Amino acid sequence: MEKFVIMQLGFEKPSPEDMAKWGAWFGSIKGSIVENIGLMGGKEIRADGTTDLSWDGDCVTGMSIVEAEDLDAAVKLTEGCPYINAVRVYKMRSH
Repeated sequence: MEKFVIMQLGFEKPSPEDMAKWGAWFGSIKGSIVENIGLMGGKEIRADGTTDLSWDGDCVTGMSIVEAEDLDAAVKLTEGCPYINAVRVYKMRSH
């Protein structure tokens, strides 16, 4: 098994129904989850300065580290994810 990061992009204030959908999705991939990480507020640091990151449709709101056979299997885990704008899946490098 390999490890992958599923990143959820976009934020809208969740309703109780939205939270139930998230709970159901996390429950559906429970056996694959290594760790869930919720994010809020942040800064971007560049050579020309630091800016506050917006908390809107472009932000990263969370990440899940999962185990799967390959990238296609990791992508399949995103089925049913109630994301706001997008989900990104990255393979983790081994050191």
